[in-house]
Amino acid sequence: MWDLCTYALETAKLRGASYGDVRLMHLRQRDLTTKNGQVGTLAQGESIGIGVRVLANGTWGFASTDRLTREGVAACAAQAVSIAKASALAKRSNVVLAPENAYVDSWQSPFRKDPFEIPVETQLALLLAADGEMRKVKGVTLTETSMQFRKIDSWFASSIGSRIHQRKVISGCGIGATSFQGDEIQKRSYPNSFGGQHALEGYELVESLDLMKHAPVIADEAAALHAAEQCPEKFGTLILAGNQLGLQIHESIGHPIELDRVLGQEANFAGTSFLTLDQLNKLKYASSIVNVVADARLDHGRGLGTFAYDDEGVPAQCTDIIKDGTFRGYLSNRETARLIGLERSSGTMRTESWNRLPIIRMTNVSLVPGTWDYDDLLADTADGILMDTNRSWSIDDRRYQFQFSTEIGWEINGGKKVRMLKNPSYSGITTEFWNSCDAICKFDYWTLWGTPNCGKGQPMQTMGTGHGAAPARFRKVRIGTAFSKQ
Repeated sequence: MWDLCTYALETAKLRGASYGDVRLMHLRQRDLTTKNGQVGTLAQGESIGIGVRVLANGTWGFASTDRLTREGVAACAAQAVSIAKASALAKRSNVVLAPENAYVDSWQSPFRKDPFEIPVETQLALLLAADGEMRKVKGVTLTETSMQFRKIDSWFASSIGSRIHQRKVISGCGIGATSFQGDEIQKRSYPNSFGGQHALEGYELVESLDLMKHAPVIADEAAALHAAEQCPEKFGTLILAGNQLGLQIHESIGHPIELDRVLGQEANFAGTSFLTLDQLNKLKYASSIVNVVADARLDHGRGLGTFAYDDEGVPAQCTDIIKDGTFRGYLSNRETARLIGLERSSGTMRTESWNRLPIIRMTNVSLVPGTWDYDDLLADTADGILMDTNRSWSIDDRRYQFQFSTEIGWEINGGKKVRMLKNPSYSGITTEFWNSCDAICKFDYWTLWGTPNCGKGQPMQTMGTGHGAAPARFRKVRIGTAFSKQ
């Protein structure tokens, strides 16, 4: 592998590249789903190839190939240089990179059980058993389960001398029960919606989630929601469960801090950003108890945004995004860091595969835990609504105005959960919402949630991100408008 990487870099240099980096990647995947007691998806595949990125005449060029021979990678490197030189005809200025050291290293994410060594039959049997438990509940009309596994080996080499091998094992699973009654649909998911929980772990993640125990619980809740009271429409106190707060972080903090969006270099899928450069170190993004970091280090947790080095060979870092409520930092790469005068990239360049350019992506963008016990937080809330598990989301193309709905809500009265609520929703403006936060639960209730399906770029790249969150409380929030009836 290293010989091919070195040969690609040598070819690029001979063709006129002033800088080059190479990513040779081997990706393996396994996807399993069931629906109403039947196997839905049973797929396994792998892909291997090399991507070459170069700077020539001050502009980028990129090419990729799955022809892993000396001739194949030489032709790929030559094509990348040709593309860069052609692009230079329309350049506005030369690309300049923030400095970075060279690293020679090898890293593997920790796991106890390789999911690819577990028989498919064993994995399917668990999914079908959980599916069967949900179907036992009267009123449930659709049951779904899923497992997803990834093993990614990457060999990164650059013309400054870096040689880095990384291996990541990713696992995920989830279950869901849906109930149709009349013209109404209610659904409950575990441990999260849209595929469940995903992490940089082995099959031990699946075992820890205990699907069999939770299957009848969520099925009962899905059926019971039809008889629940409609979430009221009002301005009031809102408590968000950690899984919903993770998505709130993703949409209203994670995307707007991507520096390529801020600079107008990227607008696909998530749009641009309200966080213009004049806001840095000045904007009161949130209340003083709110601290948010972008942290790719393993010390932060085994998240989908965890690694040792990004796809520019920059080591994993922790970057303050919001410090004591004030906006402090962006997600940057070597090029954008230099453009705004930063001394170093924050190490957030990642690519979906060997045939895609690396782009700025969220790492683990997490809310730092607070000081509250969960029971104390409820007891301190005289009148409020607790919302759990995302159902839908909408946010404008500058990430400022939003509306979310969740699968289930609970009315809180006198410090206690008193009744189930259906069709809960809330809306707001990003900075107003985060400034209304007055309580965050402590680390005992904090989970690093995995979002495996974040899309960005053109052609689109789907990447996993992580969002650590514990339940938190927000005051004077607009509640219940998404399902109001005229």
